[in-house]
Amino acid sequence: MNGHTTERYDLIIIGGGATGAGVALDASLRGLKVLLLERNDFAEGTSSRSTKLVHGGVRYLEAAVKHLDKEQYALVKEGLSERQIFLRNAPHLAHPLQLLTPLYRWSRVPYVYAGLVLYDLLSGRASLGRSRLLGPSTARKHSPGIRTEGLKAAVSYWDGAFRDSRMVVALLQSAVELGAVVRNHTEVTQLRKEKGRIVGVRARSRLDATERSYDARLVVNATGPYADSLRRMDDPGLAPLMIPSRGVHIVLPKRFLPGTEGILIPRTRDGRVLFVLPYLDYCLAGTTDEEGVLEEDPRPKEEEIDYLLDHLNGTFDLQVERGAILAAFAGLRPLIRKPGAHSTAELVREYLTELSPGGMLTITGGKWTSYRAMAEAAVDKALDALGEEPRPCRTRLYPVVGSREARAKTLDRLHDAGLTPEEIRHLYTHYGDRSLAILDLAKREKLSGRLHPSHPLLHAELLYTLRNEWVRKPLDFLVRRASLGLLNPMAARDCLPAVLEMMREEYRWNEATLQARRQEAEKRLLF
Repeated sequence: MNGHTTERYDLIIIGGGATGAGVALDASLRGLKVLLLERNDFAEGTSSRSTKLVHGGVRYLEAAVKHLDKEQYALVKEGLSERQIFLRNAPHLAHPLQLLTPLYRWSRVPYVYAGLVLYDLLSGRASLGRSRLLGPSTARKHSPGIRTEGLKAAVSYWDGAFRDSRMVVALLQSAVELGAVVRNHTEVTQLRKEKGRIVGVRARSRLDATERSYDARLVVNATGPYADSLRRMDDPGLAPLMIPSRGVHIVLPKRFLPGTEGILIPRTRDGRVLFVLPYLDYCLAGTTDEEGVLEEDPRPKEEEIDYLLDHLNGTFDLQVERGAILAAFAGLRPLIRKPGAHSTAELVREYLTELSPGGMLTITGGKWTSYRAMAEAAVDKALDALGEEPRPCRTRLYPVVGSREARAKTLDRLHDAGLTPEEIRHLYTHYGDRSLAILDLAKREKLSGRLHPSHPLLHAELLYTLRNEWVRKPLDFLVRRASLGLLNPMAARDCLPAVLEMMREEYRWNEATLQARRQEAEKRLLF
């Protein structure tokens, strides 16, 4: 369909990651009419390629204390407060995680322990658990794989972990319940203006190339690392705000981290922070931190993978070889430029809002943990820009879709359906109480079984996401809704024929479309 629609929105949000999804929910809760447009899939970029932590930021606290930096101190305080809200509002997707910091120099022991105790104190009532100083033998029991040679002590502390791409879907589903309209694979090609003011956008579907115009009282730029690109579409003369940073992670088999605790290496040789985390049934290690370039699908460089392997082999007795890596992924982070910073590692994960003379509101920077606070700040500013009276933010105590039913009730139903413990855990930690809708769909459509014999992806789960979670391409499901393509691309590749067949039937694809989707997926699902 070409042409111009008369439908008008209060806000058109450009960007379907954590920030855009958060703004969509907050604005919808405050009674605004919302349209969200994403040029790729929801959470395809930064928001699905994170370290999967909900945290205040241990390294920012160290910088705050060292340099008496109020900005970093405030960032940590806010992060710890938001961590509690995050875990409370999405308990099926987020949970407390205990982490261990091994220490190999006596001089580091009191320093790190004092810092993590301060981290606890700053969290106040939002504390997830008390930091503890552990001797070498106790540390080894907590994390059997850590290197024991030269180990002086370890500090155990608490933060949070979560399913990042699933959280974006839950936020969007929550917004849609309230009347928001969301569209992925839809690229904004023009900011429409009248008398120098933005009055809407022109957008093109990247699935079928149809174009459409939309009217808006206000356009919100929530495109993360790409914020400057959209700002320059509004005003080519604007100075850049952003400096994109690359983060790289590798995925290893669970045997490298057999317990339930993660590991924090607070300082690598070049001053970076490295996490080794349990994630689903895998071990996730990262991240590097260096200046990046804007690209839709950033790939890890060999030297970045070697860097991570080098540091892992200094942490584990069990040596990690290149052949053990199941997957590696890279993501861009939206960092705000700061005069005097010598590297991206020195930049604070602060965020800002900016209202352009043309009437576009940009919200950028920050980190996953602060998505809700960022959305609150953006919607406050949007209401002001629209000349509306202030309306209270309602997201602090708003459980997202998937967390409305009691956990025990949902798990009992899944158990009664005859699913394996692995399938139950997979469904609940991806869909929460929406797992029950998957059960109902399986019964109604007479669907049973897995897409892969060794992984708990179900045929009914795939059909559910096609009908309820905006899955339009195989990678939307395999990489972002079900996570397998991110963590184990070769296993996801084995699932591809079944995924393509169901999508062909559901969407009535012709042979040309089927082959195009197959080639696109096969190219990505390689490591």
